[in-house]
Amino acid sequence: MDKMKDIYERIDGYRDEVIELQRDLCARVALGPLNGGSGEHEKMDFIKELLSGMKPDHMEEIRAPDEKARDGYRPNLIARWKGLQDDPVVWVLAHADIVPPGNLSLWECDPYCIKVDGDRIIGRGVEDNQHGFVSAYLALKAILDSHKTLKRSVGLIIVADEETGSRYGLSYMLKHHGDIFSPEDLIIVPDAGNEDGTMIEIAEKSMLWLKFTINGQQCHASTPHKGKNSLVGAARLIVALGKLKEKFAASNPLFSPPVSTFEPTKFLANVSNVNTIPGKEIFYMDCRILPEHNVNEVIETAQQIVSSVAAELELHMELESEHRHDAPLPTPATSPVVAALKKAVMNVTGREAKPMGIGGGTVAAFFREAGLPAAVWSTCPDTAHQPNEYCLISQVITDAKVFAAIYQEDEST
Repeated sequence: MDKMKDIYERIDGYRDEVIELQRDLCARVALGPLNGGSGEHEKMDFIKELLSGMKPDHMEEIRAPDEKARDGYRPNLIARWKGLQDDPVVWVLAHADIVPPGNLSLWECDPYCIKVDGDRIIGRGVEDNQHGFVSAYLALKAILDSHKTLKRSVGLIIVADEETGSRYGLSYMLKHHGDIFSPEDLIIVPDAGNEDGTMIEIAEKSMLWLKFTINGQQCHASTPHKGKNSLVGAARLIVALGKLKEKFAASNPLFSPPVSTFEPTKFLANVSNVNTIPGKEIFYMDCRILPEHNVNEVIETAQQIVSSVAAELELHMELESEHRHDAPLPTPATSPVVAALKKAVMNVTGREAKPMGIGGGTVAAFFREAGLPAAVWSTCPDTAHQPNEYCLISQVITDAKVFAAIYQEDEST
């Protein structure tokens, strides 16, 4: 603690910097083409200039070709500072893109113009994932501003396209530039966590998005015998799909919740008037499946349910897999990155952090698939994608101290 005192005190004085950084980042809207935007260019340019001011030993922008984005590419950024220990490198990865704000009437403020309310900063992206970047950046800034020697080599990575699959983000980088990483590196993804910073995510569930299409026959509502009501078919199918929970009912205490989840979500609009029986319905289901279960078996079971309901109601029903990401092998609970996080969290907060699994997907899965142990960690209220998304300034500062402790930790200690 004594050797870190000056750095921690400097971080404690960064409240205004946290607010200004969040304001600047929030105002640079980074929506990918699939979310109605043109990409992350403006936000990434700002971050690039910010990091350049700290004189990294290496900085590189990696452009993933995307014809739908501005200028035909999506920007990804890597910056690295050499420490006394060249290897292993501490990598911290955050993503620049955000999700749309949704219903603006539910917001207390303009989603892209932050509102500061005491310890709280409200705005789209302030938690997901600007919190992670700001903490990692300010930790490094505090060390350099204190004129301390950086003990470990540190790399900051800011990627595109995390919110819509990472095809133009980390997935592209690992495919074309994966040799910059080593299995011995400490890779931290501050993109999920809990309110006291005690969750170190080392495992994820498989992610499966299913699309269901029900075709009937449209007719006037006063003559239902002349048609086939697709809405009734959709309702019956949704209820029948509850059997997935019964069949795939394994429990794993590493995860929260400890079971697989199968939830109907998006439902497309059908007819526009009340007195017409619809002839077509489309809805989706989000499935988060424990590693114990085979994703192919889930799809096969869902298809059996679809076929059964379709035959019973004499409707034509189709099942499609809209998105699938099978869970990779987890990061070992005994890995160096987990040990480093546990030690730093204990030193900074006095709390014991524990390895856990989550249902939501993060880009850490791509690292794990490439044989690179990665841990997901942050201290956050978990308001990502919600109206009035917020972060707490105090938590951003605490996380900065944790990152600083890891950056300055001697490998031998």
